[in-house]
Amino acid sequence: MSETIGTTCVQGGWRPGDGDPRQVPIYQNTTWKYGTSEAMGRLFDLEESGYFYTRLANPTNDAVAAKIAELEGGTAAMLTSSGQAANFMAVFNIAGAGDHIVSSASIYGGTFNLLSHTLRRMGIECTFVEPDCSDAELEAAFRPNTKLVFGETIANPALTVLDIERFAAAAHAHGVPLVVDNTFPTPVLCRPLEWGADIVTHSTTKYMDGHGATVGGVIVDGGTFDWQAHADRFPGLCEPDESYHGVVYTERFGQGGAFITKATAQLMRDLGCCQSPQSAFLINLGLESLHLRMARHAANGLAVAEYLAAHPKVAWVRHPSLPGDVEHERAAKYLPEGSCGVVSFGVAGGREAAEAFMANLRLAQIATHVADARTCVLHPAASTHRQMTEAELAAAGIGPDLVRLSCGIEDAADLIADLDQALAAI
Repeated sequence: MSETIGTTCVQGGWRPGDGDPRQVPIYQNTTWKYGTSEAMGRLFDLEESGYFYTRLANPTNDAVAAKIAELEGGTAAMLTSSGQAANFMAVFNIAGAGDHIVSSASIYGGTFNLLSHTLRRMGIECTFVEPDCSDAELEAAFRPNTKLVFGETIANPALTVLDIERFAAAAHAHGVPLVVDNTFPTPVLCRPLEWGADIVTHSTTKYMDGHGATVGGVIVDGGTFDWQAHADRFPGLCEPDESYHGVVYTERFGQGGAFITKATAQLMRDLGCCQSPQSAFLINLGLESLHLRMARHAANGLAVAEYLAAHPKVAWVRHPSLPGDVEHERAAKYLPEGSCGVVSFGVAGGREAAEAFMANLRLAQIATHVADARTCVLHPAASTHRQMTEAELAAAGIGPDLVRLSCGIEDAADLIADLDQALAAI
């Protein structure tokens, strides 16, 4: 039978049999024993499924990845050591030296730096477009060597909402997939694959963990993109991989399994940015309450945004679900049950006033984090996005006065009282 997303949060991924542990067990080991070299060889040749080294596969990690794939409606998933690793591997699994990608300019600063600088050193160029660019501007961004389009469902911290259907249509018209980072809404509030995205990534460090306990990431393949229909553009998936016994991933594993199998057998093998089983176990504990927490995060975010919007010492407020917000109409389409707990705003008086306000907060702690059960606050231009130029900050929607407040799951009245006393002190 078809299960609701809440039931999948609790019971997806791990289906114990008689005598099995009810909770996902932690396989905290590196290797597995086999009786013959031939048996292990079949695993190395990808002729049989099984486990031989945790860098490539682990039962704990596989159970958690399967749950996230279920939540997103995908066909396969792979855990990574961080959200940054997930985004890098999702891109590098498709694009290589001499290739080009298109990305929304309104994305997390670390990802912007990855796409604009680090990948360029590897020979991959990126063209950034404004999320509200014209159709002509979006069309002009594509090149014959473009391999994918990238965006964030809700940008961190600008809180712009990606028009997923529009970007998916543009990508598909050029025979390339759309990769969407869905960290902020999580699949509880938005499932990008249902709107045309092909691959979804997450920093599981954020809402999926929800308790600031462990760093992690995940890549989910929707199984919808037909790599074989564009075989000349994606030789890594559609032609023999000489680094892995000449396997052709699309032939061996089909449309729903080729992408993740290649990412595992090739990139995880060589780069090694794997998730630890202990961390996967902790992420699963967070996933079991994700549907409950996201409702509270979204409700608190909206309540705080409404309070700030009415305060005379606040210059502006951004929250996708706030009536009158420039993203409200798009949020109503893609995020009808709420967007997230993050609110971006500017304190009247600019950067100095913002820093004074943050210093006076008592419940909200200054931390390089977001999407936590506990409310935290950050000045992105001075921290997470400080590597960006003024022009890049402006393109990403991050001004010097921007404060990012991540509302936790505390009582909204207490959060508002804390904000009230901090604003009164400046």
